[in-house]
Amino acid sequence: MKTIILAGGFGTRLAEYTDIVPKPMVEIGGKPIIWHIMNHYARYGHNDFLLALGYKADFVKDYFYNIAFKTSDFRIDMATGECETLSKQVRDWKVSLIDTGLDSMTGGRIKRLKEHLNGERFMVTYGDGLSNVDINELVKFHESHGKMITMTAVRPKARFGELLFSDDGQVTSFKEKPQVDQGWINGGFMVVEPSFLDLIENDATVLEKEPLEKAAAMGELMSFCHEGFWQCMDTKRDRDNLNELWNTGAPWLK
Repeated sequence: MKTIILAGGFGTRLAEYTDIVPKPMVEIGGKPIIWHIMNHYARYGHNDFLLALGYKADFVKDYFYNIAFKTSDFRIDMATGECETLSKQVRDWKVSLIDTGLDSMTGGRIKRLKEHLNGERFMVTYGDGLSNVDINELVKFHESHGKMITMTAVRPKARFGELLFSDDGQVTSFKEKPQVDQGWINGGFMVVEPSFLDLIENDATVLEKEPLEKAAAMGELMSFCHEGFWQCMDTKRDRDNLNELWNTGAPWLK
């Protein structure tokens, strides 16, 4: 099964980095965040990727074209130019890097990849979110219900502490960054039947609007509730937090 990673947006809320590199190439622990996402899928045996590129597509293409060079030790004979590989890290990934348009929306980017999907079931996620969701259990759940699309639902941690207080202002409870008690959100990590592509009109179609709304109205959208780790990277604060988590154990690897 192929996995689409949406990696073409402008990432304007992370402009400190995305003025220079596209958002999926912002590094966590010395590796682009998209590498971490792909590594997660590969741990479950899913290693055939379609990267839906747009903004600064060349940066992503250059990285994967040169990844063997970047991850290998080698010796160069400066007199002859001969290069000898001393050691290398081999990953059995197949990576298709497709420019899906600079201004295409998320739905439009998926639609542009239709010819690469061969009419088969596929997976989709965003190029800026890390999780320890069990991909095998996600696929198993999708196969069990027979609907068009399964979306992983998550409840992110609140950014601020939660206060409960009485009428006179006395604080009765304080929880530092509690788990949100309501409002599950779309965490990506979707499994999709090819018929879903018919709900996407053109490049201007936003995945999270008409297509998913239509699928829900048709009774064809199911949620896979994930209570474990999930974190997106929308801001510099998010990026710094993910790097701190990497240094203390990288929960998306657990």
